[in-house]
Amino acid sequence: MRRVQPDEANFRSPAHHEKVTARLGLWLGVAFLLCFLTGLLSHLIQHPPAWFGWPARPANLYRITQGIHVISGVAAVPLLFAKLWSVYPKLFSRPVIRSLPHALERLSILVLAGAAFFELTTGIFNVAQNYPWAFYFPAAHYAVAWIAFGSVVLHVAVKLPIIRRALATPVDPARRSFLRTGFLATGAAVVATAGVTVPLLRDVSPLSWRSDRGPQGLPVNRTANAARVTADPAWRLEIVTRTGITRLSRTQLADLPQRTADLPIACVEGWSQSATWTGVPIADLLALIGAPPGSEVRVTSLERRGAYRVSTLPGSHTRDPDTLLALRLNGETLALDHGFPARIIAPSRPGVLQTKWVHRLEVL
Repeated sequence: MRRVQPDEANFRSPAHHEKVTARLGLWLGVAFLLCFLTGLLSHLIQHPPAWFGWPARPANLYRITQGIHVISGVAAVPLLFAKLWSVYPKLFSRPVIRSLPHALERLSILVLAGAAFFELTTGIFNVAQNYPWAFYFPAAHYAVAWIAFGSVVLHVAVKLPIIRRALATPVDPARRSFLRTGFLATGAAVVATAGVTVPLLRDVSPLSWRSDRGPQGLPVNRTANAARVTADPAWRLEIVTRTGITRLSRTQLADLPQRTADLPIACVEGWSQSATWTGVPIADLLALIGAPPGSEVRVTSLERRGAYRVSTLPGSHTRDPDTLLALRLNGETLALDHGFPARIIAPSRPGVLQTKWVHRLEVL
């Protein structure tokens, strides 16, 4: 029996139509744009160029932007699969290549699909803190994000006449049913995971990957054991200026005026959790050593290795009274896994920059 090759015309499901594809693409584009912009923002906060500044207020600002980044990424997953399902009969259109512009269009779609799958797949592995690859995730994720964004812009530009025509005409009930199913699946995925960063949804989000479980009611990403840090009774905080070094023991720090603030730990993986922190304001430490208010401060951890063992507190944060060298967490002495003997906690700042096991503050 002669085998018949499938052709685009053989696919007659209501889902395989430009009206469906355009509407799914619109919402997928919104999700991608939100994910790209908030991811770019997170990158700039962690690796700020000279022109970039990030405010310390509102205190939950980074928690919100990074939550949007992860939630929009989760929403993009079912939307992407639904959109690919609506267009996959195009794989069987003949001839495969009609012209040079058609070849370039197909190549751009291949690049877009590959970049999108890479971003979503590695992003999901990242929130699970599972890295089954040899490359450095942040750098690769950031680079491919630009490829995905450029591919989306090119794709929209090429398909704009079709998109405008499809969105201008109403959708019949059969196609509306498929769209409704896709949007419901997207909503379910968001609700199932959004509790990771939206406290009000925590009890109804079964797939949230962090909670209030952990020492002192706060999750831990990197333990002291993983960082090879142990408690040292002889520990001293070093505060370095151009004129010398001031050393303070933990007892001396505890004798200084203390401030308590309710601040979130907002992680780049998207989870966040609020806690009550007590410690010495960095602004007070600067005043103690005679440093100008709002000075930049380089923070160095006792951790010997790690991409984030050194961070920089910008002036917008060092002058904020709630930027603390924290000594206590939720009314208890800071646990070793949370950064004992002292750690940085600041408003509107990524968790990876809330340096634990602080050894040195250097006024820049």
